[in-house]
Amino acid sequence: MIERPHYLDMLKPWKDKDVIKVITGVRRCGKSTLMELWKRYLQEQEGIDARHIIHINLELLENEPLLEYHALHNEILSRCADDAMHYVLIDEIQNVPDFQKAVDSLYVRPNIDLYITGSNANLLGGTLATLLSGRYTEISMLPLSFAEYLTTPTNTGMSQQRRWSNYIHDGSFPAVNELDGNDNLIHDYLDGVLNTILIKDVSQRINANASLLRTLVVYLYDNIGNLTTPRNIANTLTSMGTKVSTPTVSAYLEALESAFVLYSADRYDVKGKRILKREKKYYAVDMGLRRILCSNNVRDTGRILENIVYLELLRRDKEVFVGQGPTGEIDFVTNGPQGRRYWQVCESVNNPETLERELSSFSSIRDNYPKTLITLDDVRPTSHDGIQQVYALDWLAAGK
Repeated sequence: MIERPHYLDMLKPWKDKDVIKVITGVRRCGKSTLMELWKRYLQEQEGIDARHIIHINLELLENEPLLEYHALHNEILSRCADDAMHYVLIDEIQNVPDFQKAVDSLYVRPNIDLYITGSNANLLGGTLATLLSGRYTEISMLPLSFAEYLTTPTNTGMSQQRRWSNYIHDGSFPAVNELDGNDNLIHDYLDGVLNTILIKDVSQRINANASLLRTLVVYLYDNIGNLTTPRNIANTLTSMGTKVSTPTVSAYLEALESAFVLYSADRYDVKGKRILKREKKYYAVDMGLRRILCSNNVRDTGRILENIVYLELLRRDKEVFVGQGPTGEIDFVTNGPQGRRYWQVCESVNNPETLERELSSFSSIRDNYPKTLITLDDVRPTSHDGIQQVYALDWLAAGK
């Protein structure tokens, strides 16, 4: 079991607080493992009796009878031994139709501290959001960060560069670490994960065309980091022989983001301090998934680095935008606990002209918020008139 201290630390302050803890993230990113880690923490560190921890994974066949909200609700109440606090952990609750009714009833009971996980952002949409307005906190979970990946047993004893190569090749899903670098097994596992997501979390929910859905994912993964719109995507796919309308692309994009296959970054007008809604950049949840879908682009290291930096910034700062300055684009603008920051990402700036180009992206920004250039050049942290240049692998290794 891979430790996930970042997410465990996010849960700890919410123990016994009068809110539902909702953990969301792509399938197989480690939500169930986090629940196991939380159980262990409650027992070993908090001294909670095992009788007062109720953990139900709704993906297990033996729990199929509980895929009805009355049955789930009654099962949990029957296992509440006394009036002491009971910690109720429910995995993949979106598998239960009308689960909101069970959740709402469990929440109001004074002896239940409720934790639920789900693989779709719509878990917090519609009825549940209305029922629980102000009564839940969401913890958004991603597959392994590079820092987490470095701590796994299969990656000890290797150079940092070798581990980086494995990370961008095999991907960040925790179970991939158990496949001993076997390309065939990794390919089959990741393809199975993707198919499950596309069928269960997208196609069945919005009645989507599975073939078109996969074509769209391939196109977007092939073009990570490009500004685009649903209209542009529809026109491009149509010109390539896959006829699709703009409304269909918009609906599919929303569903893919809800299933955490895709993440998007809006443009942010640095001078006007407003979000520009028209164009977005899209990023992949995992580089292993991208590799099996877009084998022709496995060596576009610059885009891969940009994607991984984007995901790391999401872990650290939650809000990540593409910056639009008066004279050009800034790769990322973040608004996090430490305030606003600006980021440029480039594979290498060993060429003086490339360095000048990357630094010039910051030149039109007149405020004093920190500015950082992240590259794969293995150099010590360097300052260029206040702009910090850092080595990507060290920066990522120090992350969440």
